[in-house]
Amino acid sequence: MVRTPFHAVAAYAPRQAAGFSLGIVGEVFGFDRTHRGMPGFDFTICTDQPGALRTDAGFAVLVEDGLDRLDTADLVIVLPPEDPAYQVPDAVVAALRAAYQRGAILAGHCTGVFVLAATGLLDGLRATTHWRWVDAFAARFPEVKLVPEVLYVDEGRILTSAGAAAGVDLWLYLLRREYGAAVATAVARDMVVPPHRSGGQAQYIATPVPVDCDDDRLRDVIAWASANLDQPLTVDDLAARALMSPRSFARHFKAATGTTPGAWLLGLRLDRAEELLESGDLPVEEVARRAGFRTTAALREQFVRRRGVPPRDYRRAFAAY
Repeated sequence: MVRTPFHAVAAYAPRQAAGFSLGIVGEVFGFDRTHRGMPGFDFTICTDQPGALRTDAGFAVLVEDGLDRLDTADLVIVLPPEDPAYQVPDAVVAALRAAYQRGAILAGHCTGVFVLAATGLLDGLRATTHWRWVDAFAARFPEVKLVPEVLYVDEGRILTSAGAAAGVDLWLYLLRREYGAAVATAVARDMVVPPHRSGGQAQYIATPVPVDCDDDRLRDVIAWASANLDQPLTVDDLAARALMSPRSFARHFKAATGTTPGAWLLGLRLDRAEELLESGDLPVEEVARRAGFRTTAALREQFVRRRGVPPRDYRRAFAAY
């Protein structure tokens, strides 16, 4: 017998809501699959001012339901506003708190986590949000234990997810948690997406290596090192190239680039490894050699630490077709 812990699903859409997020929740919870033996949901989108709701994509959506739909929802989804600095209306804060107090599950997606945090319900709990807004979120809600590197966080009756497509991950995870893997997999197959993604949003964050430098000697060293990553370079090698002692070189490098020579070199090697994994089919062993890692194991260790997945999984996700 299929367990149905939640049936009524209400997605709160703030002003200037994200059109993509509206589409995701509609596809997962609003599409009728009951004729195939799948669970059905009493699904609605609501807002504090029913009527024409403008989206961040420029089109409008007619939303007929108001906040009263949160009074009976088993699952309340908080969709992202275009601007995370959106001032949450008092009525919305009160409605979300009331829904939680009567036992509803609350889930915030992307910058919708800002709305959820404004209720105070996330204080002391773990949460995540879109990587682009991590600093702003941490500054505004210091009581929340931010986990920026993951796709979603489950705190029982409160769940949060990172940006954009991470909403798919969270909604499929909720289906898997509440209804079982078969239901989540069937919905994922309908949507032509994987039922579960490995790793976290760290995979999707570009990690730039600082290269701006006004010191001619350091600029030459940076260019030389970038062209010779396959060589066993050390910080001592870089210092000798700059005609400095290692200690002096490290001090000048940190002042000029904001990072240490060792961290910069490691970042450059990882960037090179990513480029090779994305753009070709070289064996991982050769990728490690060309990026300057002593062994494949060394590449794997650093890659997992940075991206959350091993090099082969990264290639499968990001290889150019």
